[in-house]
Amino acid sequence: MELQQYQISAFTSRQFGGNPAAIVPLAEWLPAEVMLAIAAENNLSETAFYVPEGDGDGAAYGLRWFTPAVEVDLCGHATLGAAHVLFNEFGCKREELRFNTRSGELVVTRSAAGICLDLPAHAVSETTLDPQMVAALGGTPTAAFTSPSNIYLYQSEVEVRALAPDMRALLEASDTTTIVTAPGDEVDFVSRFFAPQVGIDEDPVTGSAHCALTPLWAQRLGKNTLQALQVSSRLGELACELAGDRVRLNGAAITFLRGTIVIEA
Repeated sequence: MELQQYQISAFTSRQFGGNPAAIVPLAEWLPAEVMLAIAAENNLSETAFYVPEGDGDGAAYGLRWFTPAVEVDLCGHATLGAAHVLFNEFGCKREELRFNTRSGELVVTRSAAGICLDLPAHAVSETTLDPQMVAALGGTPTAAFTSPSNIYLYQSEVEVRALAPDMRALLEASDTTTIVTAPGDEVDFVSRFFAPQVGIDEDPVTGSAHCALTPLWAQRLGKNTLQALQVSSRLGELACELAGDRVRLNGAAITFLRGTIVIEA
């Protein structure tokens, strides 16, 4: 069996930036263990698989995401990558795509900034600083919040960029992924995302993290439209908007690789 595969750099307009995701178009779902094995072989933070749904008019797709270790409920950058493949590699002329996922229906549209993802906003609540987490992350966080991930707030972009977490200690401190964030020097906020719990020490650019970061910073800054940088070594650029219980993320994407997967019986 041969499958097409594309590697897309998401939330960037430059080669070797953003977050690379592998995108595998399918006619029908493969067994979950095969998709997980492909994701492990790719060894990227996410491999996404999609299949056409509905009446075959090219508007609706099932979409699933896998890290090298597990299937996940939500992944922003690989959703952007899947839309990029449909729009740019397969020449889809539609202005809107619908992906049915474990996080419900996600609507993706073309935008002036590239591609716009409509994602669920995540509730964020303040909690106490955990000394074990602080020791694992390093630096001097000023506040902590809970969402689907731990969120630790720092005073400056410089401090967030300089963090060098102890991944083993971080894994021992929490069974939940962790976001670190601070006000940005030239944007509204910056962040990094650590996920040893799902087989990724640091994710380069994390759309799903901004489902929590957008409402958090919208409240702190008193505005619903925000510019963000994820300051990993690859750097990601996101335009974020809080719209009620939804978060809209605008970003660019580029194709890095077109290839073929060969699976022998």
